[in-house]
Amino acid sequence: MTAGPTVAMNDLSRGMQHDRDDLIAAATQVIDSGYAIHGAQHAAFERELADYLQVTDAVGVASGTDALELAIKALMPEGRREVLTAGNAGAYTSTATLRAGFTPRYADIDPDSLCLSVDTVRTQLDGRVGVVVVTHLYGLRTDLTALRELVEANGSTLVEDCAQAIGAHADSYAGATGHAGTFSFYPTKNLGAIGDGGAVVTNSPQTAARVRQLRQYGWSKKYDATLTGGANSRLDEMQAAFLRVRLPQVDAMNARRREIIARYCAAAADLDPSVLTVLPATGASHAAHLAVGRSAERDRVRSMLLAHGVSTDVHFPIADWQQPAFAAYAPTHTLPNTIAACAEVLSLPLFPELRDEEVDVVCAAIRSLG
Repeated sequence: MTAGPTVAMNDLSRGMQHDRDDLIAAATQVIDSGYAIHGAQHAAFERELADYLQVTDAVGVASGTDALELAIKALMPEGRREVLTAGNAGAYTSTATLRAGFTPRYADIDPDSLCLSVDTVRTQLDGRVGVVVVTHLYGLRTDLTALRELVEANGSTLVEDCAQAIGAHADSYAGATGHAGTFSFYPTKNLGAIGDGGAVVTNSPQTAARVRQLRQYGWSKKYDATLTGGANSRLDEMQAAFLRVRLPQVDAMNARRREIIARYCAAAADLDPSVLTVLPATGASHAAHLAVGRSAERDRVRSMLLAHGVSTDVHFPIADWQQPAFAAYAPTHTLPNTIAACAEVLSLPLFPELRDEEVDVVCAAIRSLG
């Protein structure tokens, strides 16, 4: 046993060192170009991201939260004021909703996928809900075909929060089924910048044009704001260049993430499920952003893992409406699956550069729980 963690949740320095020469070359190109905002790197990244996701348009913005806010603004139907979402995904949609000037409402999650589903959304849809935001939590691309039909029948629109799910695909990529998809390029994401960034993707040229206008003050032309709700939200040229280096690596890095999670699942296979169950991440429909377990004894399990040198975290421990900033929007109905997930989930170390011997340490620690 060790006195402190020997396996970190993440180590961004390893990825930076892996890409060091290419990142320096990309930075040099930006500096030599003389462009800092919306230059050739930015334009190329938008094209390459759209091509990778097989959508018509990608719009770079300053962060994943900005992407959510601008997508909600662009897609809110006239006369509607509410955004329906889940409450177990870190409050990012709640934050974006309030910033956009609308009201969050919460539906329960499916007990297995931990995402919204047709059944949970159906009970909350009415004429006040204009946008439904579904988070592909932990990298799982949840099925949206029937959900889009349900949402459209209500006169609403569907936004996919793909911050944790870039590269996940079945019949289509995460981000391509809803009326828009949003992405974060925060450094710990599967496609991470060396700073911050985000994007909105869509198959609607009209939606893309609206988001492009909203990201730059609502201008229709320079210094002429014709669309209310505009913001200053731009993906800078340096981050676009860095993301171009890393985009071609996403599929291989996701595969490595799935491989690590599979080893954790095998290590936990003989444990009492109440002690620890590791959620599987199998197949291309799962981007394996986080290695997540569930435990009815979370605090004890985390302490035992730490005693064996393994760091853990919790994504996410507090339902949105249980946080003071969002308490005014607490649902009047019960959301038992959301509450249970927040009380039980924990995250294990996961990043593509995790060494096999470190994975061995985590697996041994998991087996020790039995």
